[in-house]
Amino acid sequence: MRLDADVAIVGAGMAGASLAAELAGRATVLLLEAEDQPGYHATGRSAAFWAESYGGPFVQPLTTASEPFLEARGLLKPRGALHLAEADGLAALAAIEAEFGGRVSFERLDRNRLEALLPGLRAGWVSGLLEPSCADIDVAALHGLYLAEARREGARLATRAEVRGLRREDGGWRIDTAAGKFAASVVVDAAGAWADRVAAMAGAAPVGLQPYRRTLSQLRVAPAVSPDLPLVIDALGRFYFKPEAGGRLWLSPHDETPCSPSDCAAEEIDVAEAIDRLERVVDWKVERVERSWAGLRTFAPDRRPVYGFDPAAPGFFWCAGQGGFGIQTAPAAAKLAAALLLGHPATLDPAPYAPGRFGSPDG
Repeated sequence: MRLDADVAIVGAGMAGASLAAELAGRATVLLLEAEDQPGYHATGRSAAFWAESYGGPFVQPLTTASEPFLEARGLLKPRGALHLAEADGLAALAAIEAEFGGRVSFERLDRNRLEALLPGLRAGWVSGLLEPSCADIDVAALHGLYLAEARREGARLATRAEVRGLRREDGGWRIDTAAGKFAASVVVDAAGAWADRVAAMAGAAPVGLQPYRRTLSQLRVAPAVSPDLPLVIDALGRFYFKPEAGGRLWLSPHDETPCSPSDCAAEEIDVAEAIDRLERVVDWKVERVERSWAGLRTFAPDRRPVYGFDPAAPGFFWCAGQGGFGIQTAPAAAKLAAALLLGHPATLDPAPYAPGRFGSPDG
């Protein structure tokens, strides 16, 4: 069988593009993207922040290890995050502090300091945790950097190349796509919400990935939002908001609505719910909703990413289940996945992310 590449990566969003950039030059790489352009789904709809506490203790090492790469390329802009609580959220604040065990720096804020940091804060919000290290990420620049690096090192990108079939042959893979047929030694499943479907084509047992819809809206509010406002996150997980260019506000109801893999869209009820929650936090007036959108966040059952060779399907490698944390963890995750693919030592422990942790389909 004549090979088109050593490694064929299914999906050219952030996960696939970052891994292609890490591998190219050390292996021949083919990126297969189902859409007209890479990054159409989850990557292009990110809330665009980097926060070490976001995603839990198994995501944090990947996030923290990604910072040097992002900083060195000027892709982070200081923002800070404020975890905000009413009286019934105080235990949740304490849990955030305890969960990270000193690995993330926090500062407790009382009501007076909260008012100074967040003008218009309504009564009842009594305590907060400031996470100074939180930053904005230039998502488009990061994704573009990875795609450009992959191309420079010889990786090939095929768009409109939805995978329709996978067949093991002569120790490699025959790959049937909408753009034609290809062959590779290894297939990497970086297909996001569609990753379990790709795995099923390869004869690998699905790991139980579930896509969830997450809503974001861009608002005009009065008074105009200060660009120095931190990312504000409800300790009980009911909303988050952050300033954007031109005095706008990005707002999410922090929703996770189970859905099938799809080109999802925001629903009016979720936008209205987000605005209602915002108005219970601050006395700002929402003047208009400029636009709303939704993205997919895809999680494994234990909400950890899945990186590694499938234990039962030779030559099939998982790079999936990044949830809402795939952007902020991309540099470290790509290095980890590339090390596993190439048989090199990994800097981070790969065991928490191994696909074998789910056991056999029969339990």
